[in-house]
Amino acid sequence: MITVSVIGCGHMGSALLEGLATVEGYRTIGYDVDPAVLDNVKSYCDRTTTDIDTIADSDIVALTVKPDIVPTVLAEINLHAEQTLMTAAAGIERSFVSNQTDATVIRLMPNLAASLREMAAAVAWDEPDPAVETMLSDLGSYVVIDETHMNIATAVNGSGPAFVYYLIQAMQTRAIKEGLDKSDAQTLAIQTFIGAAEMVRAADEPIESLIDAVCSPNGTTIEGMNVLFDSNVDAEVGDALTAATERSAELAAEVDHE
Repeated sequence: MITVSVIGCGHMGSALLEGLATVEGYRTIGYDVDPAVLDNVKSYCDRTTTDIDTIADSDIVALTVKPDIVPTVLAEINLHAEQTLMTAAAGIERSFVSNQTDATVIRLMPNLAASLREMAAAVAWDEPDPAVETMLSDLGSYVVIDETHMNIATAVNGSGPAFVYYLIQAMQTRAIKEGLDKSDAQTLAIQTFIGAAEMVRAADEPIESLIDAVCSPNGTTIEGMNVLFDSNVDAEVGDALTAATERSAELAAEVDHE
């Protein structure tokens, strides 16, 4: 049984707890200073608490608070060397956290799909942690990266879902404008993204080949793709990722390291 405590039960903390609630082998504790927030996650936890000392014996402690709150939390918790502190605060480097705890520090960028066990996560560590590896696999897929790449990873899998939501909404909105029923447009747009993503994951060929396979000569798809090819949409998506990447770096700079 792996005991996982989540400090900060907002959107991300709640998603981790919800996902773990559907997997055997975990005992979970949700900590937050706001009892109302804890009310929202109590059905996903074995225990909720406003007493931070309750997490003292957890195997894994997930820190899912806003970056500017991290120094305050680190000053309040007392963890030992056998524990793992997993920080998911954007822009907060492991070195900063390690200087204030005896626990092994891992840096993680998860996303909200953890609630459905479809999480995409990036993790940086010195050595693999078997318990964390198991937990991340139970919640979805993860990649191990050098911490210097964490800001761009944050943009891709942390911010990226919002960009995908935007594109789904754009397709849905235009389909409705062209006369399709709202519910039908939503179903088709959502499942199209799901199916396309699964095709990319299953394919042994580059995405360009998948695009070509859908684009019959003089067909409907190539007409639509020509609009995209003639646009700057790829650059705009790249700019969105760059903006999110730069903001991740700015968040680290805004933290009080004293």
